[in-house]
Amino acid sequence: MNKQPLLRTQLLTWLLVPLLLLLTANTLISYWAALNFSQRAHDRTLIEVAREVSLYLRQGGDGPVLDMPAEARRVLLTDPVDRIYFEVTTADGRPVDGERIAPPPGPAAGEKAEAFYDGEIAGEPVRVVELRVDAGRGGGPGAVVRVAETEGKRNELAREILLSAVLPQLLLILIAGIVVWVGVVRGLSPLERLQHAVASRSDRDRSPVAIENVPGEVSPLVQSINDLLARLDRVLTLQSRFVSDAAHQLKTPMAALKTQFEVALRETDQERMRQSLLQIYPRLERLSRLVSQLLSLARNEPEAVSAVTRAPLDLNALALEVATGWVPEALKKHVDLGFEDAGRPVMVLGDPVRLRELFDNLLDNAVRYSRDGGRITVRVTADPPAVDVNDDGPSIPPAERQRVFERFHRLLGNAQDGSGLGLAIAQEIVRLHNGDITLRDDIDGIGNTFSVSLPPQSPSEARRDPPSL
Repeated sequence: MNKQPLLRTQLLTWLLVPLLLLLTANTLISYWAALNFSQRAHDRTLIEVAREVSLYLRQGGDGPVLDMPAEARRVLLTDPVDRIYFEVTTADGRPVDGERIAPPPGPAAGEKAEAFYDGEIAGEPVRVVELRVDAGRGGGPGAVVRVAETEGKRNELAREILLSAVLPQLLLILIAGIVVWVGVVRGLSPLERLQHAVASRSDRDRSPVAIENVPGEVSPLVQSINDLLARLDRVLTLQSRFVSDAAHQLKTPMAALKTQFEVALRETDQERMRQSLLQIYPRLERLSRLVSQLLSLARNEPEAVSAVTRAPLDLNALALEVATGWVPEALKKHVDLGFEDAGRPVMVLGDPVRLRELFDNLLDNAVRYSRDGGRITVRVTADPPAVDVNDDGPSIPPAERQRVFERFHRLLGNAQDGSGLGLAIAQEIVRLHNGDITLRDDIDGIGNTFSVSLPPQSPSEARRDPPSL
């Protein structure tokens, strides 16, 4: 498994490596500057020696002659550290005095009155100055004076300058490195505390992570983690509630079925056994419906749905299709099931499967609680898009009209068989479609009216998508 690089290592690398590179570059520049400074300082001394030697030139019979006393030679040409060499020649190169010193390389250097260049004497590097003395200047003889000096003092001075420049920089870099190290470690300590806090948490602890003393750059990450924990908490709470609801609601019918089976198994008479089994069948139907509604409720929880696939559809056509499907059930109870359309297509954006389930639950509720010989009317309106389901069942008191949408809530004194989930499912589906569902008295004051309103389809959406069911 690839081990990801630590942020601390990356930060220290990004900070310390440039510092070291800067030190190296500064050392090289300082060394070059020190050599250049030492070179210029000693070159000035070397040219002064050459000028002093030129002062002892005089004109002889065959050309220039160096008339320099021994004491002057000792003073000018003796140094405690370096060896100094000199040579005097005529302008055309004939030797006059001193030791042989190679002339400067190239013709350009020899044309200057003063020229410095590097050379070598007896295998040892030297610095040479060449001074051309003009025969016409002050009546003196025309000659060339060369003075060479070994480079001991120059190198020593360059080293001293380099050490004096580099040692403080090394100390500064060392201090800066320690400061950077401490700063990075202290700056990342909140992340380490955050990591330990998350790692030491129980799997049941889904409370938000504290964001105190967390750097501003890390706060969005902590907030995102808290948002994720909140979403996980909602999903797991829904899961736990679903399991609890399912266990609670399935326990009673399962116990009743078990009892009925035990009774049937004890019967020896075939006809009586058949009657027992016939009593079991309705209970199985109710159990099957309860399981289906529990699954539907879990499927339509807003927190459990990542997205609803909406398509343009005609609310008139969808409501008519659902109402037509409930005609046989209404006829069994002698209920007059009517439909009133809006007179024109009512286009909305919705999930056809979920909306059918919504209207199925409303009509199931209406048929189940309507009296024999009663009436139910499904009415569609266009402005705004809405579907009303009117029934003449027992009127729900105003104090109970909000609670009927709670799961497993049933009105006291109601003898009808039901799970108490139909209206809860209807409300969740409406919420998924950003709509609204309300309960009010019927127009004639008898019964109830459930009204579902949905957002209309915008003109741009209507041009983009064809209608579908």
